[in-house]
Amino acid sequence: MHQDIEFMQHALRLAERGMNTTTPNPRVGCVLVSAEGAVIAEGWHEVAGGPHAEAAALAAAAEQGRAIQGATAYVTLEPCSHHGRTGPCAEALIEAGVARVVYGMEDPNPEVAGSGLARIKEAGIEVAGPVLEDQARALNPGFIMRMEHGRPFIRIKSAMSLDGRTAMASGESKWITGPAAREDVQRLRARSCALVTGVGSVIHDDPSLTVRIGKEDRQPLRVIVDTHGRCPNHAQVLDARSRAVMACSEQADIETQSDREYWRLPEKAGRVSIPALVKRLAEEGCNEILVETGSELAGSFVGEGLVDEFVIYVAPKLLGSEARPLFSLPIATMSGHLPLIISDIRAVGYDWRITAIPDPDS
Repeated sequence: MHQDIEFMQHALRLAERGMNTTTPNPRVGCVLVSAEGAVIAEGWHEVAGGPHAEAAALAAAAEQGRAIQGATAYVTLEPCSHHGRTGPCAEALIEAGVARVVYGMEDPNPEVAGSGLARIKEAGIEVAGPVLEDQARALNPGFIMRMEHGRPFIRIKSAMSLDGRTAMASGESKWITGPAAREDVQRLRARSCALVTGVGSVIHDDPSLTVRIGKEDRQPLRVIVDTHGRCPNHAQVLDARSRAVMACSEQADIETQSDREYWRLPEKAGRVSIPALVKRLAEEGCNEILVETGSELAGSFVGEGLVDEFVIYVAPKLLGSEARPLFSLPIATMSGHLPLIISDIRAVGYDWRITAIPDPDS
């Protein structure tokens, strides 16, 4: 029905309001609509531990004295059926007396996975969906990846010159792109659960890896991949603005730096194992990871097949053949290339942003 699509689009827009704040929970929106087609109330999941979208919409309706009996609930994600920090939304909708529930996608969480919809159907309530499922899934790539595959969604952000270089031979890289592109990166950081960089980038660029847009209270976890414990004490990434973790080798000598938080991880080829790091990030409840680093660590993620999306900013400048490449990848033949699909390309200030994903059919 056209009306179902219209109101689900509304619910999806509401869910986007929680883009930067719901982790480790999914982003969800809900719209309550009367039998006559009028919006009664709306809500979205704002922060983990707070009311879910359905509960927020029901509370808004109650506050305004609006009746729910016989209404349709449009929810971007299947209402939950289990007790967590909040009660089950499926039961709340049943108790409120809604006549119909339209959902965007089923919940991939094994604790729900269809049971919320089943409970609603058992109560005699009509259920319709999925509606706009692709858009609903696009809202929560990290939550879905973690629930379905046990790891976060991993996005690599890189900035390069027109000739494909990311830093000078010395490691210097500030600034390849302009202010508009750097502000755009802030939005990628804000939606991420964790930011990952390498100790080489910390030594050369001294990044803070913080979110500096809006009035968000949440700062992502900062992870420095530092196999041998070389990160300098004065590094900005170690300041108190948010939690910072050093991911080091199990053999690293770090006894003199015990004031820092360390994850001791297995080695692979003399460096911190990327699969082990990704596993630890999933255990921390991370949904989306943004990797901002140099060519070697970025190449390690690519080489392990652990990149779900590439976001590459291209600046209109040349850095020359002595500068560093985008990725350190041992590809020797054309047949060994990694095929990508470009999903988006657009101007960002004077630079261009290219978004690409690995070709699933390769």
